[in-house]
Amino acid sequence: MLTFLLKRIASILGVLLLVSFLIFGLLALSPGSIVSTLIGTRPATPELVAALEERYRVNDPFLVQYWHWLTNMLQGDLGTSVRTGESVLTLISSRLPLTLQLAAYAIVLVVAAGIPLGMLAGMRRGRAADRITSTAAIVAMSAPAFAIAILLIWVFGVRLNWLPVYGPGEGFAERVRHLTLPAVSMAVAMSALLLRQTRAATMHVMDQDYVTFARARGVARGKVLTRYALRNTALPIITASGVVLIVALSGTVLVERVFALQGVGTLMVDSVNHNDIPVVQGLTLLVALLIVAVNQLVDLLTLVIDPRTRGRS
Repeated sequence: MLTFLLKRIASILGVLLLVSFLIFGLLALSPGSIVSTLIGTRPATPELVAALEERYRVNDPFLVQYWHWLTNMLQGDLGTSVRTGESVLTLISSRLPLTLQLAAYAIVLVVAAGIPLGMLAGMRRGRAADRITSTAAIVAMSAPAFAIAILLIWVFGVRLNWLPVYGPGEGFAERVRHLTLPAVSMAVAMSALLLRQTRAATMHVMDQDYVTFARARGVARGKVLTRYALRNTALPIITASGVVLIVALSGTVLVERVFALQGVGTLMVDSVNHNDIPVVQGLTLLVALLIVAVNQLVDLLTLVIDPRTRGRS
């Protein structure tokens, strides 16, 4: 167990080190000089130029610059936004909660719809329920999230006037109402993905001999579903859910833009448009950290659910 943990920690640190190196390369590869990129639209006074040259050590070799940036990053200093002059860490921290709330809402909808419908389709393979859900899943996977968002705005916001179509809302109840349409627009395609994975896993389990034997013994359908199908499809479902969670965390950009939500997705778009490299670096690092964390969580849940996988890790 200790060896396993040490390997995992070394792997995580290696991935994050590589990602941080690639992220810092964004600044070096940006067009023009580093100083002009960091100055942006501000007046290029000699004092400002000298301060930026000193802060980012532009006259040092690339690896020295990277080491200086890495040490600052480890101390919580991600630089200053070119566009607003705020600390990058403060700017991201103010936007992150809204994005996490939207992603969490979408994941709840995905799990609530994708797993039951996928198991239903898998247990009724070839029947009407399977054909309907499979067709709906294909349609949902083919529709871009922003197109679904526009359709939802027109139907539920404009025509029916049931739900708000912009802004985050204040208070828990209003926040839920304001995030419903964005969460649904994100959840449609992701639910279809999880549905397909759950359906395939359920069909595989239902073909196993132990399920056939349970049915032959007259075990109730509900017990077959919970004791055999659900338990033995947990691993592929959790793996697919991890992928869906990563997509939800990194796929809020267009949805936040459509619904005028000031989360990290909107911040990323604005930072790219204004060539705000320090903020882009910080957001890219954040996404990388979240992806690594989700992957490790999925692996840990896999070990807990199926002890047989511990010997393979």
